[in-house]
Amino acid sequence: MWTPRSRTWLVGAIMGFSRQRACPTPMTGDHLVGALAGLGMAFAVTPIPDANIEDTVLAASLAGMEDDDYRILGLLVAWLDDHRARLLADRLIHLVSDLTTPRTRALWQALALRWDDDRRWARLATLTSEPIDLVRTGSAFLLGRHGPDPRFATTGLIVPAGVLRHRPGDVLTPRQVAAQHRAYRYRVLMGSGYRADLWAALEGDPSLTASDLARRTYASFATAWQVKRDFATLAA
Repeated sequence: MWTPRSRTWLVGAIMGFSRQRACPTPMTGDHLVGALAGLGMAFAVTPIPDANIEDTVLAASLAGMEDDDYRILGLLVAWLDDHRARLLADRLIHLVSDLTTPRTRALWQALALRWDDDRRWARLATLTSEPIDLVRTGSAFLLGRHGPDPRFATTGLIVPAGVLRHRPGDVLTPRQVAAQHRAYRYRVLMGSGYRADLWAALEGDPSLTASDLARRTYASFATAWQVKRDFATLAA
């Protein structure tokens, strides 16, 4: 089971955000792996249901780049290729832009360059100008022997082929993820926005107040209040 080198880099990497952007409880170790399984990544653990999607994805990118956990990173890259349409792009872009860790910023820049057909991610394409080796030592040897990973060949992240596993079945399909993750399902139904997450949270616990909803989903109080009122209207 993955164990981080320390929690210091994860806590220090994410500076003070507004409530809507915050990631107050860094995910590490078993908690992170369970949350990733809940999003449909192939880990032999009991999935944690309904973990916040952006918090989970951000923590996985930090684990992959800062702790050199290539298994997590490989699964994350494969998952993002299939599921990035379900991300709250604005929130994730703010979280990544405020990181103080050059390696993780380089990953997200590389991903944004790969996703050049989706303008939502254009702001991440200029995060850094310095090429960064994914493998800290021996990268040149691995590149000479195996060549570059074609998924990153035109980006500033230098990834030797074979370092990040990429095979069918590593991640669940959108239909399968929607069946096990409530917020993901509502993002499919309603679009990838805060209303979907608020509705999912209320379905899980209708007693949540508007303030509780806003804190849990990072939405504004006004949006949480409106969704709670709409939810009550249909439940009446």
